[in-house]
Amino acid sequence: MTPPPTVLLRIELLNIEPLIWRRVRVPAKWKLRKVHDLIQRVFGWQDCHLHEFRVGEVHIGMPEADDLQEGLQDDREWTLAEVLKSGAREFQYVYDFGDWWEHRVIVEPESRTDVGASAAPVCLAGENAAPPEDVGGPPGYEMFLEAIADPAHEEHEQMLEWVGGVWDPKAFDLNRVNRELRKRR
Repeated sequence: MTPPPTVLLRIELLNIEPLIWRRVRVPAKWKLRKVHDLIQRVFGWQDCHLHEFRVGEVHIGMPEADDLQEGLQDDREWTLAEVLKSGAREFQYVYDFGDWWEHRVIVEPESRTDVGASAAPVCLAGENAAPPEDVGGPPGYEMFLEAIADPAHEEHEQMLEWVGGVWDPKAFDLNRVNRELRKRR
């Protein structure tokens, strides 16, 4: 079976309430390293940390940067089409092994109207702002949200200053995300 020219992915950030997610269409021929770059952009992160994909029992990531994990396969060698050929319709992506941002990546079926869609990457939908870089993983993000929501909290001003003065956890700007994707093509 020939893989489709594009793949529709729903990427969910796990262990956070309310759910933070993005739906993107990407070329099936893309290497997983490029998918990593896309995830960084659609979540507004800065690509400052290691990452890894987990497809079943296979761990795929950055062997050139991580001597600690034996058997790690190179994400510059795997394409999305190869992941699909393996039978996977869902896999994991972990970013920042300290904060441990775990994502579920679900391969969604393309609708009839999506057939023949452009091979350029595009974000189609999403909800909620992604946590700031280096906030401390899900527990740190929860504490961060408590601090910025309560002006009487002892760390309120410090946290707002850290993120540039304003933080809306419900914010998601689809147009901004797609402008960012277009700039990086």
